[in-house]
Amino acid sequence: MNEADIPIDIHTLKLQEWLVSRRIVSKNFQAQIKDIRTKIANAIQDMPANDELIKLLSGSHINYFHCKEIIEILKQTEKDTKSVFGTYGSKRMKDWQEVVKLYEKDNIYLGEAAQILVRNINYEIPNIKKQMNKCEQQSEECLKRIQTISKTENVLLNEHSALCQQLGIQGKNLKEEFLEKLKDLPEIYNQSIKNVGNLRDAVDFYNDFLQDSTHLPILQHVINKGNTTVYEFLNKEAPLKIEENIIKLNIESEPEPEANNEIDFGTSSDSTTSAEMIDFGECDLNSTITLETGDIDWGLEENSAAPAVSSGEIDFNIPLEEYGIVVEGMGMDGGIAKESFLKMRVFEVNQLESSGNMMFSLMDNLSTHDIKSIKKMLENIDLILGELSGERTRHLFQLKHSPKYADILANKLKQKLVAVEKIKVSKEVLKERSVDFLKQKIESKPVLDDMISQTKILQTNIEKDISKRYKNRVVNLMGGVNTL
Repeated sequence: MNEADIPIDIHTLKLQEWLVSRRIVSKNFQAQIKDIRTKIANAIQDMPANDELIKLLSGSHINYFHCKEIIEILKQTEKDTKSVFGTYGSKRMKDWQEVVKLYEKDNIYLGEAAQILVRNINYEIPNIKKQMNKCEQQSEECLKRIQTISKTENVLLNEHSALCQQLGIQGKNLKEEFLEKLKDLPEIYNQSIKNVGNLRDAVDFYNDFLQDSTHLPILQHVINKGNTTVYEFLNKEAPLKIEENIIKLNIESEPEPEANNEIDFGTSSDSTTSAEMIDFGECDLNSTITLETGDIDWGLEENSAAPAVSSGEIDFNIPLEEYGIVVEGMGMDGGIAKESFLKMRVFEVNQLESSGNMMFSLMDNLSTHDIKSIKKMLENIDLILGELSGERTRHLFQLKHSPKYADILANKLKQKLVAVEKIKVSKEVLKERSVDFLKQKIESKPVLDDMISQTKILQTNIEKDISKRYKNRVVNLMGGVNTL
């Protein structure tokens, strides 16, 4: 095989080292490039209006091979200045010819071309690709963020709807709707009073157990008198006149969204479009929506301090004194009999039926009631408790007797809607961001293509230049732009 047929394979990353080792380029060639770059910058300032030149000069980093092309173009634009001896009188031509001459001294141009080639392959092209991938990733992250906060939006709307449904309102004009719903309380009380009459058997059963008929005085009074008053219970006579307190709801104006709200785009700190964010969090739509409600606490001691109530929470543990209710006794002194009494009797009856041991009973008259009758008593109590302690009834009771509860409940409803509006704004901004990121990616594509094209041309020129130095042998720059 002839030497001319043997290709010269050079790894691109070791191209500069290869050129220096063969003394084609000196080690300190970079020190001479600075002066050449200065002359190129000055020469560019005075260029003729030519489309080819404009296209050439608007490209990437100008190198020796670009300078050769510029001279060829100037041969046409400056031909009028050419003398009979073949020289040009044009300063433009002289400037570029001087640049080429400086480049060719000690083959500086080849060292610089190798340097540019390595930089493009190792840094410039990968960096553009990285930025394009990052734009695509950030666009996808914006869309994912929209999906996430949309779930939060749905949860807030569902919570708002569920609370309105509990109250039986639409949630548009809260003050008027609250006042309208408070008119339902008398009917709720009347219905409960009717059902209280069904508790007579349970009261008699309880009194028989204690062998004392003075227990449960309030309940016995309600059973006997129906929808009565505390005045009549205390004074043993009906009042001449009943004056209802005027219900006043203290509902403040709807909270305005905070100014200069900042949106959470979900971008990292090193992102090109970093922004301060509002984190709406993530919610599980599969979980049951639990509204912040509590039980009415009838066991507070007199003069006990009321817990602090935040603007965003509903506190059911407001002292009874605020309702005008005074607890005269605790435990077994009054009130409705605890269900545990009847449940214990059910347990005893079941044990008696299973063991047949009559001595097991703690009551001499337990045999007068069977399991069916005791369970019926329990059902009657559960019915009344359900009517009086249901979510809607508790809300209405609090609205009637606590001046600050209406404002707390209204703020709870309004804040959910305010949060929903913020989420809607965030979604629109995130959509715009997603489009912008994709636009940046699309705009970077021609830049990448041009960079790859220019790098391929540069690689080809280097391969041809080296080939001429070695009797036109084929030169292959391995790991070059073709592998990207």
